[in-house]
Amino acid sequence: MMAMLERVVILSVTAGTGHMQAAEAIKSAILEKNPRAEVTVLDTFRYTSPFLEKVVLGTYMEMIKITPVVYGYLYRRAEKGQPLSGFAKNEFTRIMNRFSAAKLIDFLEVKKPQAVICTHPFPLGILATQRRQKRFSPLIAGVLTDYTVHSYWVFPEVDCYLAAAPELVGEFGYYHIPPEKVYPTGIPIELKFSVRLDKTGIRKKLGLSPGLPTILVMGGGLGMGSVAETVKALGTGTDSCQLLVVAGKNQQLRWKIERLAGDLVNPVKVFGYVDNVNELMTASDLMVGKAGGLTCAEAMAKGLPMFIYDPLPGQEERNAEFLVAAGAAVKISRDGDLVKQVTDSIKYPARLEGMSRSALTLAKPDAAREAAGLITEMYAEPAGRIKCF
Repeated sequence: MMAMLERVVILSVTAGTGHMQAAEAIKSAILEKNPRAEVTVLDTFRYTSPFLEKVVLGTYMEMIKITPVVYGYLYRRAEKGQPLSGFAKNEFTRIMNRFSAAKLIDFLEVKKPQAVICTHPFPLGILATQRRQKRFSPLIAGVLTDYTVHSYWVFPEVDCYLAAAPELVGEFGYYHIPPEKVYPTGIPIELKFSVRLDKTGIRKKLGLSPGLPTILVMGGGLGMGSVAETVKALGTGTDSCQLLVVAGKNQQLRWKIERLAGDLVNPVKVFGYVDNVNELMTASDLMVGKAGGLTCAEAMAKGLPMFIYDPLPGQEERNAEFLVAAGAAVKISRDGDLVKQVTDSIKYPARLEGMSRSALTLAKPDAAREAAGLITEMYAEPAGRIKCF
């Protein structure tokens, strides 16, 4: 009988919402397999160094909101072969260790995990350093949450990597990570995305017109992006449709769209931060929004065509490029004709059907379960190399 994981720590960081959502999805999958397991999800910097969280993550979020072009430049300069992918990455990891390692290792010594899973690269870098210095022995797994491989994720000390898609396995070779350490299990999403739902029934539940084309507009968990202008453009179009708008945790954005909705031709339903994205995606014919990794993975699981409007520079651009190349998405720049692209697709259903099929080929609705199963198998291997505290 295979040994079960009894004690697992999942390290993440609140940079947006996707990394923590992936962590919670893996936790749910482990507990589904073994309800008696002790699985702890830790918001790493919030626990180890509030100062570091404020400086690093605060700067990141402000940069994304105010100067995304600068963030995109830095992101690209830290990709493979670029100047910031070597020394700068190592120096950044050294700073992370200086402010966070001691308290994190103390925490792990108390929890005594058999495996530690990281859904964000920053804590992964800390553990890799501790492994290199022979201060940490349990299994280390890195779970990537975008359709790309960035240098800040990659450390030779990590035992295994879980990538978003098979096409990404080869990218690890550039960093001298052997393919046998990389598993394309997908981006972990909530387990309920693996359950098939009836579109007609969900539309009735949500109070939608059963035959009217339905467009889902999302700006991510934080409600970022050009959501309001997107809603205005689609809501005043000459082609009839109905809009589902998710404003996330941005309450001001929600109020703005609710006021705007009264002046629009097409009906609009506005939501804040929701826990039924699976239903909203099931009810929709296409989605307009940003290209966060978790959102993309959820849309693929539902076979939902994506119209990615003005993606943020950095990982969103890479996600958009990947999905467009696969035929599952259309990328529209800020000066592009969003309304025309969307309405043309609605008029020609064959185009949306083709995009939906392409999305389903990328779908990994059971990614969290596969991750839990794989890490359990790795722990159970009698190699003797990986030990718990």
